[in-house]
Amino acid sequence: DVQVVESGGGTVPAGGSLRLSCTGSGFGFGDYDIGWFRQAPGQEREGIACINGDDESTDYAESVRGRFTISRDNAKTTVYLQMSSLKPEDTATYYCAASYKLRGWPGCARGVLAYDYWGQGTQVTVSS
Repeated sequence: DVQVVESGGGTVPAGGSLRLSCTGSGFGFGDYDIGWFRQAPGQEREGIACINGDDESTDYAESVRGRFTISRDNAKTTVYLQMSSLKPEDTATYYCAASYKLRGWPGCARGVLAYDYWGQGTQVTVSS
């Protein structure tokens, strides 16, 4: 069975750091781009970071660029999201998702519709 599982959420003070993990199983992990998304109550789900499965190129939303870093370890079928300088507005449920990509296609997408498999989410709360 395909599984995508997020972990590492929690409550941190403003200015703090957290590292989220996303572990996949049941599919060819290295053939998939991985994206991180977040959704706050009453708001649309926002793609904040993604990483290509082949060349590991990355893309970030302006709201997190310079503060968040996405990386992957295909041997462990895990993608990480290192979050630093957290702000109260970063409070949301964070999701990761996998998108199949033919080898050789550059870049990655941050749009929700590009993704095939989704995790259940992990809550991140940043206190002021």
